Amino acid sequence: MEQRLSVVTLGVADLERAATFYEVGLGWKRGNRHPEIIFFQLPGMILALFPREELAADAKISSAGHGFGGFTLAYCTRAREEVDPLLHQAAAAGATILKPAEDAAWGGYSGYFSDLDGHPWEIAWNPYWRVCEDGTVELGSDRVSG
Repeated sequence: MEQRLSVVTLGVADLERAATFYEVGLGWKRGNRHPEIIFFQLPGMILALFPREELAADAKISSAGHGFGGFTLAYCTRAREEVDPLLHQAAAAGATILKPAEDAAWGGYSGYFSDLDGHPWEIAWNPYWRVCEDGTVELGSDRVSG
């Protein structure tokens, strides 16, 4: 298997409510007009929104999960000064701030919010990584060589 991630699909309680949060609240551009699933083209991958019950049924698992799912999503900024305004934008769109931005032990600056369905997002500035013009992220000089 190639080392890559193609699609992250978030199970949501209300598809249109979730679409409004990402489109209007965060200013993202929807990549399709299908009523049953919503796609956002990201650099090198796709974020999908799909009804939680249907996503669970498709994967043949229970949709009854609660609490921390063992993962977070992250948005990396190009500058430290971008972190707080993005957290405020998410909160204004209805997100819950989980952790206000603060200096991180690893040398960066980050905070967390949860979207309307409780998916945790980190907004982070990492001084060791590079966010390219197209939005892709590159590991810095501390990366493992192979």
